[in-house]
Amino acid sequence: MISINKLSINFTGDFLFKDLSFVAGDKDRIGLVGKNGAGKSTLLKIIHRLMEPETGTMVITSGYQTGYLPQELYAEYDKSVWEETMTAFVEQKSLEGRIRRLTKSLSEREDYTSEEYVNLAQQLADATERFHQLGGHTMEGEAEKVLLGLGFKSADFQRPMAEFSSGWQMRVALAKILLQNPEILLLDEPTNHLDIESIQWLENYLSVYDGCLILVSHDRAFLDRVTSRTIEITLGNIQDYKCGYTEYVRQRLERIETQQAAYENQQKQIADIEKFIERFRYKATKAKQVQSRIKLLDKMDKVEVDTLDNSSISFRFPPAPHSGRVVIEGSNLTLGYGKLEVLKNVDFVLERGGKIAFV
Repeated sequence: MISINKLSINFTGDFLFKDLSFVAGDKDRIGLVGKNGAGKSTLLKIIHRLMEPETGTMVITSGYQTGYLPQELYAEYDKSVWEETMTAFVEQKSLEGRIRRLTKSLSEREDYTSEEYVNLAQQLADATERFHQLGGHTMEGEAEKVLLGLGFKSADFQRPMAEFSSGWQMRVALAKILLQNPEILLLDEPTNHLDIESIQWLENYLSVYDGCLILVSHDRAFLDRVTSRTIEITLGNIQDYKCGYTEYVRQRLERIETQQAAYENQQKQIADIEKFIERFRYKATKAKQVQSRIKLLDKMDKVEVDTLDNSSISFRFPPAPHSGRVVIEGSNLTLGYGKLEVLKNVDFVLERGGKIAFV
């Protein structure tokens, strides 16, 4: 469980969010949403303890581990894909070495009834039990399954990480986090570098994940299929919705309409009070009432209305000469990078007015 109480953080004197509080349960599937710059990524970093808040407290259940996938990686690799992936199994690898050493030590002794022998045997039993609990005997199989699910081919496993683009390196980072199976998963735009098949595989994987998930994503369909609770960071605080993304959008519109009505009523009330103050400011018989209304204005909690992001992008192209029926025609196209062949004998035709998606 994660319990966050009155968390605040500011940059250059302005609060990104202030007195933010919520609780995430062990099985929660949370979509973290809000405008760009609202503080979604910052909140994930705080939960993963990469950043410290200005004020407030955070309590995570003792023994719980967090796995955090950032939007971008800044790392240099000197291992193969397989070697890098297997670094996810730190405790399992340590136990494997310990079991090997204890087994060798016991095989070289003959004092079977001595206290030291019994102690070593107990250590071996404890290490073996822990190794089984962590799935040590299935490390390789699990690693292969996750890498294949995220789009790698078996032939890629022994290739150096440095040969891959940053997007594929992000897939390895995601694979490592999933293989560590932490109690809390913090994923910041995990679908950015995935194709459709890999996204579908990740959806299926997360559907049976037995822990708390907090997800930031601009992929609305992914949020709908993976999350069941939506936390919106807005106006420096949060709004908590016990529903997926599509239902959240509907409820949010209703909330904004309510806010707007409350705002308009308050503005009318403020206008009436200011009108009274202005009218009777200099009348001694009304001085007490004027001061009372001035204090009322000062203490009034101003209603704020969340704004919907209705911004759009527009651009214009200069007029182009009219094309014939066939705009592009490709025949027997082949392309590769070194030994990697990505296109082979491709034929295609693009006709005027065609709408094509490459997937």
